[in-house]
Amino acid sequence: MSRLPTVFISHGAPTLPIDPSMPSAEFATLAQTLPRPRAILMLSAHWGTAQPVASIAERPETIHDFYGFPRALYELRYPAPGAPDLARRAAASLVSQGIAAATTEHGLDHGAWVPLLLMFPDADVPVAQLSIQPRLDAAHHYRIGRALRDLRDDGVMIVGSGQITHNLRMADFSARPEDADPRVNEFTDWFEQRLTERDIDALLDYRTRAPHAALMHPTDEHLLPVFSALGAAADDYRLGIQSLGTFQRALAMTNYVFADA
Repeated sequence: MSRLPTVFISHGAPTLPIDPSMPSAEFATLAQTLPRPRAILMLSAHWGTAQPVASIAERPETIHDFYGFPRALYELRYPAPGAPDLARRAAASLVSQGIAAATTEHGLDHGAWVPLLLMFPDADVPVAQLSIQPRLDAAHHYRIGRALRDLRDDGVMIVGSGQITHNLRMADFSARPEDADPRVNEFTDWFEQRLTERDIDALLDYRTRAPHAALMHPTDEHLLPVFSALGAAADDYRLGIQSLGTFQRALAMTNYVFADA
């Protein structure tokens, strides 16, 4: 098996699987363009710890880590098998690179299971989740990706799940895609240009260099997973962009694939 690409998913609102106004079908379209992984290592914006922790759960529960949504959403389950051996190997890879890491049993939060439900609806690809560190920076998460890069040689797809823009205080849930705040596109255009140029230094310093960075990400936990996906990619990666529009005025739904050239 050739080395798998790495992926960053903008997972949107938890209602993505049940809201017909959201671009849910496009996640299945994206999955169809990707090689089928033997296992997935998922880094979600919604599991944060002080240091990296990998879940060794054999049957990870579906965590409904949200409140006030329609009942149908709480009835959804994603019964994918866990990947405890992958989780242990990921933790060991981090430790070998001087990054303290641990293991525990943890389920799949909505940043993990919501996009996976749409991409791999049969729930037949084993999944291990690795936590992010919300108090640490982009460079730390890029380094994590670098330490995990060799997993891709064994059929593992490393997936970061967050949101390319994420400021809920700006959100307008009645807005149409054409009502997007223009500053969203200014930020994503800058980010995608730097990705295209493989300008890693600029990307890691995005909070200083990108237009409207603090507005698009008052806190950056939803962007941090992209840096791990980027770090795990080849130095000369080929960038794929799936742009699905901007919803709720401020949430850009853009997915990135980092494939070997």
